[in-house]
Amino acid sequence: MKIIHARPGDVAALLAFREEAAAWLTRLGSDQWQRPYPADRLLATIQAGSVFMVMDDDVTAATVTLSPDAEEGLWTEQELREPSCFITKLTVARTHAGQNVGGRLLDWAGDRAYHSGAQWLRLDAWTTNTALQQYYLRHGFEHVRTVREGGAVNGGPRVSGWIAQRRTARADHGFEDAAN
Repeated sequence: MKIIHARPGDVAALLAFREEAAAWLTRLGSDQWQRPYPADRLLATIQAGSVFMVMDDDVTAATVTLSPDAEEGLWTEQELREPSCFITKLTVARTHAGQNVGGRLLDWAGDRAYHSGAQWLRLDAWTTNTALQQYYLRHGFEHVRTVREGGAVNGGPRVSGWIAQRRTARADHGFEDAAN
């Protein structure tokens, strides 16, 4: 499998990919990702070079956004002074579930962040998705805290405020990295 940068022409496919994940989450009883993701925001992150796709031949097996930019209101000023990369929107196709693609993608992100000079790989997860939180803990992340206020809409409740981090490190993730 190969990791590539997403391109502007991938917006529709990536939005459909997210809808597939949202439907799966709904079947599991989660309210995560029930609102459609804005295409213009996705396009902006693609144009910034922050969206990556894992390709299994011509099939998208997974996607992740990896950025040096933190979501506002989650991390303290002191934490923000520490060199970090932030992952969001990690999604694995149901066709590739159970094959450790997500774990390998986390290792790839930690490796890429390490080589960029970051000390930390950080993330935020849905506050009510305890299975997802446990997944990240099993992959070496440590829970920092849960931020429940200061959401994007009128400063109300935050739905994705379970934050965690792990040290960056070189990793043998097994992907062909074509996103250099």
